[in-house]
Amino acid sequence: MNRTKAEQVFRSYTDNYDSSDVKIKLKIDHTFRVAEIADRIAAGLGAERDFAWLSGLLHDIGRFEQVKRYGTFYDAVSIDHAELSADILFKDGLFSEFEKALFSDTGSDENIFLNEDKKKLLETVIRLHNKLAVPDGLDKETLMYTRILRDADKADIFRVLTEPPYDGRNERIINDGEPASDKIMELVKERRCVPRGITKTEFESLVSHCCMAFELEYKVSRNIVAKQGYLDVLMNLDAKNDTVRDQLKTVRDEMKKCWAEAVR
Repeated sequence: MNRTKAEQVFRSYTDNYDSSDVKIKLKIDHTFRVAEIADRIAAGLGAERDFAWLSGLLHDIGRFEQVKRYGTFYDAVSIDHAELSADILFKDGLFSEFEKALFSDTGSDENIFLNEDKKKLLETVIRLHNKLAVPDGLDKETLMYTRILRDADKADIFRVLTEPPYDGRNERIINDGEPASDKIMELVKERRCVPRGITKTEFESLVSHCCMAFELEYKVSRNIVAKQGYLDVLMNLDAKNDTVRDQLKTVRDEMKKCWAEAVR
């Protein structure tokens, strides 16, 4: 598969948006990192690396239109970005541009992505990458690639949350953060992801993002996150508020137990 040509199609598409906008630049950088991480996870699992990489390249393509239309990445007040990404690709026809590039100049006549089943698989994986939970009843292949993309996305989100503009939020939490609600902390102790829309403060939002690591599916994904160190940065913010500091310790303790018990 010609990844370079696929990247060129992606950049050609994002050139339609203002890359000087920090939100646009953030998502361009995020996209390439998620694709690379998805490739690494797939390699560790013996899965099809090109397919996993492509899912990472395409998973957030709706984010750019989301920002243009609504000025925010917050799905709850705008639009489900995963659904928008899949619609732009497979209903509006953008994926055809990627198809033309995927196997150009490779000397191969085999293009697995021209197969309708593979395209449907890719669309499903993209639509599911941001959902709170993966639905029951998926076949083995769909489940695996959905989990790969979800893990890769989470792994890079921890990096995103340590860099501008989120580093300003973290500084505010250190200085002025209010404790998370009992409801949020119950979810921490249950080692569950926090449903969209129930966080009320910046600290609760940070805790909810940390909770995504409870549901990393694969050992290779957890190893990648551990080596990156970004999750540790978030869980070890040196807050002035004693309760906030204690709640972060609870997050760390539950994460340590969760990962120790993980078997995949």
